[in-house]
Amino acid sequence: MTDPSDALAIAADIRQGRRSAVSVMTATIAAIEVRDTSINSVTRIFGPRAVAEAERIDRRIAAGDDPGPLAGVPFGVKDLFDVTGEVTTAGSVVLRESPPATHDAAVVARLRAAGAIPVASLNMDEFAYGFATDNAHYGITRNPHDPARLAGGSSGGSAAAVAAGLLPLTLGSDTNGSIRVPASLCGVWGLKPTFGSVPREGAYPFAASLDVVGPFAGTLDDLRVAYEVMAGGPMPELPAVSDLRVVRLGGWFAANVSEPLVRAIEAVVAHLGGVETVELPEIARARAASFLITAAEGGNLHLPRLRRHALRYDPATRDRLIAGAMLPSATLVQAHRFRGWFREQVHALFRSADVLIAPATVGEAPLIDQPTIVVDGQVVSARANLGLYTQPLSLAGVPILSAPLLGTGGLPLGLQLIAAPGREAALFALAGALAKAGLVGRVPLPASKGR
Repeated sequence: MTDPSDALAIAADIRQGRRSAVSVMTATIAAIEVRDTSINSVTRIFGPRAVAEAERIDRRIAAGDDPGPLAGVPFGVKDLFDVTGEVTTAGSVVLRESPPATHDAAVVARLRAAGAIPVASLNMDEFAYGFATDNAHYGITRNPHDPARLAGGSSGGSAAAVAAGLLPLTLGSDTNGSIRVPASLCGVWGLKPTFGSVPREGAYPFAASLDVVGPFAGTLDDLRVAYEVMAGGPMPELPAVSDLRVVRLGGWFAANVSEPLVRAIEAVVAHLGGVETVELPEIARARAASFLITAAEGGNLHLPRLRRHALRYDPATRDRLIAGAMLPSATLVQAHRFRGWFREQVHALFRSADVLIAPATVGEAPLIDQPTIVVDGQVVSARANLGLYTQPLSLAGVPILSAPLLGTGGLPLGLQLIAAPGREAALFALAGALAKAGLVGRVPLPASKGR
């Protein structure tokens, strides 16, 4: 039977008549209803409408039409993407009484035009503010590799649904690492595209000057096709890996890294024949600037609603939004000024490098009952600090692919592959070579937790 985590294989089966889109959809819905109870990645199933869309796909195929490269493929959306006829809650009860969306989000519409079918909304940190997917209203999303651990966030439901084999493709958003962190902790592929290259219309915003939307997938080929559909066209031809200049980020990105992650990255470096290590300046200030910009933009976006409905927010989210709205404007101006300088420092590296590599998180997923990590010898909150290696890079607006490392001997760990704006093709070329070498790829669930 076709792997339910392989979108392109599912689409091929449907187009060639080996399976119907309806049978795929009903099996997907049944799997979610039974198996997601222990993970909590899904907040709502679009059951009848998804089956009706699958019936339309089957009729088109019977009539000789080709519905597209993702014909009949079920996908899920982080609950901040508009889906026609559904209420977009962005992980909050504050928006539950909002009217249903009258149009699909731009990327949802593009995926549907390629034949894919939205089947579920997925759990997230309230209003995308956090790295844990610990939601006061919809519960915690658990890591499929160990349900006692966090899935990461804020797109934790999107990563966990793919990791669990419930959905082959999902949509997430990344402001400070909200695709890269959960992809790393759940052992799946994730892509934060170049800022501005994929339309955000119909996606509930968090920090408009940083927000990016992107896909999660179980295979690299699926990730590439989903990205190309979302971006509105194919990437340029992938470069030869032998022509890529790969550089490793050190300093900040080498401190606090767990031993298994160090070993896995060293294996990648050895396969590449050794790579130069460079340090970016002022990383701590870059992370602080990212914090400030996010807090200020998010806080001011929510301030009118906070004045009316503050008690309906998750207290942890509410307090940070209020604090952000109170930041002096001069502080935000300084943060943006620094951002411009730091972006120049990152972009300058690409004069002598094609791809930068860095860890995605400090180590494996934290325990739910002890949601902390150790940074510089101090025990700190995971919800606020899992983006240690992702937040600074968000300031540069560059594309970053989160590649799940293999051979770590334990829970999933991830590697960030970073390129210059518009150079996603270089990321996919390097990721493909590392996958062929058996160094990266979707991390299989332990046998006791598999299908």
